[in-house]
Amino acid sequence: MHVTAKVDYAVRAAVELAAASDNGPVKGDAIATAQEIPLRFLENILGELRHAGIVRSQRGAEGGYWLARPAEQVTIADVIRVVEGPIASIRSSRPDEVRFPGAAAPLQEVWIALRANMRSVLEKVTLADVVAGELPADVLALTESPEVWQPH
Repeated sequence: MHVTAKVDYAVRAAVELAAASDNGPVKGDAIATAQEIPLRFLENILGELRHAGIVRSQRGAEGGYWLARPAEQVTIADVIRVVEGPIASIRSSRPDEVRFPGAAAPLQEVWIALRANMRSVLEKVTLADVVAGELPADVLALTESPEVWQPH
């Protein structure tokens, strides 16, 4: 999976909002500064998250952004789907929609398995988990092998 700058920024902005959930609305420029995200790019992302019902906003001196629902109810997958679409796609198609001829036919199952594994992590980790620094045990277990830290 290639995590685009847009996905990275969206998830980090959502985590920042989750961390500030008890403090009222957060200004866009405060999020941009805290996470080193270009403000104009961030404003577009926050607009998409607002349109999808993940974020709410209010204009004015007392305004800003906040999560539309509790951080425990927003997964990393929710944020990714808003800004990037499906978790896994093959040439802009879902894995269950692709077909390959001949010897390559079993690749569909490879791509479906990949999607299932990504979902098993991204649909389980919530913004609240990230803010608390307490990821689900089965997700953390995936990071325990030294092999997964190798850049290959």
